[in-house]
Amino acid sequence: MPEQSSTFEKQLRAVSDDYGRRLAQVGRRIVVCAGTGCVANGSLKIYAEFAAQLSAQGVEAALELNKESRGVFVSHSGCQGFCQMGPLVTILPDNIMYTKVKVSDVAEIVEKSIRGGQIVERLLYSNPSGGGKCKGPEEIPFYARQNRFVLKDCGLLDPEDIREYIHRKGYEAARRAFLHMTPQAVCAEISKSGLRGRGGGGFPTGRKWELTLAQPGPRKYVICNGDEGDPGAFMDRSVMEGNPHSVIEGMLICAKAVGADEGYVYVRTEYPLAVKRMRKAVADAEAAGILGLDVFGSGQNFRLQVMEGAGAFVCGEETALMASIEGRRGMPNPKPPFPAQSGLWGKPTVINNVETLATVPLIMLMGAGEYARTGTPKSTGTKNFALTGHVANTGLIEVPFGTTLRQIVEDIAGGVTDDDGHPWPEGFKAVQIGGPSGGCLTAEHLDMPLDFDSLKGIGAMVGSGGLVVMNKNTCMVSVARYFMQFTQNESCGKCVPCREGTRQMLALLDDIIEGRATWETVELLKDLASAVSVGSLCGLGKTAPSPVLSTLRYFQDEYRAHVLEKRCPAGRCKALLSYRIDAALCKGCTLCARQCPVGAIVGERGKPHSIDAAKCIKCGVCASACKFKAVVR
Repeated sequence: MPEQSSTFEKQLRAVSDDYGRRLAQVGRRIVVCAGTGCVANGSLKIYAEFAAQLSAQGVEAALELNKESRGVFVSHSGCQGFCQMGPLVTILPDNIMYTKVKVSDVAEIVEKSIRGGQIVERLLYSNPSGGGKCKGPEEIPFYARQNRFVLKDCGLLDPEDIREYIHRKGYEAARRAFLHMTPQAVCAEISKSGLRGRGGGGFPTGRKWELTLAQPGPRKYVICNGDEGDPGAFMDRSVMEGNPHSVIEGMLICAKAVGADEGYVYVRTEYPLAVKRMRKAVADAEAAGILGLDVFGSGQNFRLQVMEGAGAFVCGEETALMASIEGRRGMPNPKPPFPAQSGLWGKPTVINNVETLATVPLIMLMGAGEYARTGTPKSTGTKNFALTGHVANTGLIEVPFGTTLRQIVEDIAGGVTDDDGHPWPEGFKAVQIGGPSGGCLTAEHLDMPLDFDSLKGIGAMVGSGGLVVMNKNTCMVSVARYFMQFTQNESCGKCVPCREGTRQMLALLDDIIEGRATWETVELLKDLASAVSVGSLCGLGKTAPSPVLSTLRYFQDEYRAHVLEKRCPAGRCKALLSYRIDAALCKGCTLCARQCPVGAIVGERGKPHSIDAAKCIKCGVCASACKFKAVVR
């Protein structure tokens, strides 16, 4: 066995050295973002155009590294994070990042940046808050103010080339764990790091592994939960697309820690690119002898399969996920027993999410103590967030735990915008964190450090990592209804509190936004939310009321306006709108009357018009048509 492990170590080193030599042979590298967002915007066509233009302009180039590769290396990467500005193209070692690149831009990039050593200024990111053009990520506030740890390689390395992952010390941590550490030592190192589950619950990862290790029996399983279903969340998807081998390596280390010999990567079927790249990564790791029999010559086996989920949100819950893998309907089961005791097919099982597992190899390489220096004492390390909403910069970000909401919204996101994307410094209203399982953060929370415990203390949660920033034009009652509609649709129906409770909560919210509610409706909504939270079987039902309860807590005045005044302060709830024409502003041009689909506007040309409230369907066409802003709500 020692001879086998030594041979394997030499093989990995040989792969790394060979790739390094080939990389050194090329003078420049063009990295085209091939994450889902950029692919949807045509980045693969841009990649193909680079190959064509380099050839047409007589530039020696390579699309994959081999012994003869010279000149310019054109590769693709996973998500580079700044999705709003995609497709993104990075040129190394110049460290130039071009944004919103089109196929028609490629010839100019090759001519000026590759052949002429110049910069195409118009394709650089322009900082809206001043400071001019930004050459590369280190100058772009969106990147410069992050701490990209797990995501560091996602936007750089080729996710479909195992050689580059190995060249970047990939599988070194797993090799050390298998050959030089006991399972207890691996568990202890992860516990010392303070790593907590990034899937939302925040349970200590090392503790979960120790509980599984302590279970008797030769058969145990490791599952990667890639069933990311929160609206607007794409953190796990981006890691699987951009650095799939980091997830596999994390699973290998976990397998060593608990004594598992089989694992599953459970990916929702709506992530076809993640499924494709994970499957290729597994096949390449098997071909390299990293997965399968006698891992690293250690005598331990570990087989890995990638399974597609059918898209049910409830399958993100671990017991429902295991039922789906077993071929049964994805529905949760009561706990205990916990998966560590009786999981997949009744065997001890560890379930961690993608981000958690991708963090593990980095901890093992740098050491638990060094890792724990980042973040807060009880929430160590960094967290990925999908940042969206009414802000200047949206995309995938990574920040240390303890970062404040203000730092994210103002520094990384570039500040709040109005509905048309224009800066609105005073427009911040709230942030929905944690998706349908989370809650709202308001202006009073802008300087609160974001970590597991501080958020729990105010009735919110990190969740999977969604951050939706909302401006003052947002109706918070409608936001609560949106998330309740989602969770009601996704309820598996197994338990009555969730199945019927969410349905009734949705009906009550409909009464509120459609003007049928009394204050007793709001009181009933509160009571019902508490009952659903306490009585539901799994996490979906227990957290479904969170957006409702948090909006009731922080935006009760909006509920009062809807119920008692029959008015939506944000002007978003159609049933509560009432349009009128300001006679002082109306010029009698008749444009609004001609646009009204039901003939509710009357008046003579040149004289102020009026709206017949009985006929008005509150469509808002008149307000949009009026050039004089005479139609008001």
